[in-house]
Amino acid sequence: MTKLANKGRILKYLAFLLLTFYGSVVFSQETTLPEGFVYLKDILPDIQVELRYASSNNFVGQSVDGYEADRCVISLEAANALKNLQEELYNYNLCLKVFDAYRPQTAVNHFVRWAKDLNDTINKQQFYPEVEKRNLFKEGYIASSSRHSSGSTVDVTLVDGNTGNELDMGSPWDYFGERSWVEYQDITNRQKANRQLLQTLMAKHGFRNYPKEWWHFTLYGEPYAGQYFDFEIKKGIN
Repeated sequence: MTKLANKGRILKYLAFLLLTFYGSVVFSQETTLPEGFVYLKDILPDIQVELRYASSNNFVGQSVDGYEADRCVISLEAANALKNLQEELYNYNLCLKVFDAYRPQTAVNHFVRWAKDLNDTINKQQFYPEVEKRNLFKEGYIASSSRHSSGSTVDVTLVDGNTGNELDMGSPWDYFGERSWVEYQDITNRQKANRQLLQTLMAKHGFRNYPKEWWHFTLYGEPYAGQYFDFEIKKGIN
């Protein structure tokens, strides 16, 4: 065999190794979810997602443990229910926006540590001005386990299809206080109507609400009730 031919074989082999290596790197960037879970964007590509816990724009004031990326993970059953809901919303020129869905237990543990540190009140005025931090556990705003960790609970709002702006619900998402309660009355008629529309549509498509948070809904007959998952939300190639 000539030196030139031998060199060609070596180059081909090196190219094969490089392709294998980089292929494995790309593959490792795309996380494999547990069976029964999906990325919501794979089911609803045009849905708005803003996972606030993957940023500093939340009551903790920093990205939360377990949220490495702004990628919405959810059970397949809940994703399909949201898809059906979104198809109906098109008739109203509205869209869903998701703030949170599956939440790792690691994140819940982070919330618990934060709640116990009474000196850390950096975002109190924005998220819980009317509630003392020491009372967040007692009043049900922070807990050691969350339905979100079972994969079929979502925090959502409605968005105007023309402007992309969120409808005014009378309080911001994750506002701890009576103003966020579903039946709170000291808000405008328009805000009440927006809340009622969200509540009605979510119920129609199989979700029940949490009375103290107008944005919080859990799928009836959720597939993993009582199970609390703890896989991280990883970065991927999409």
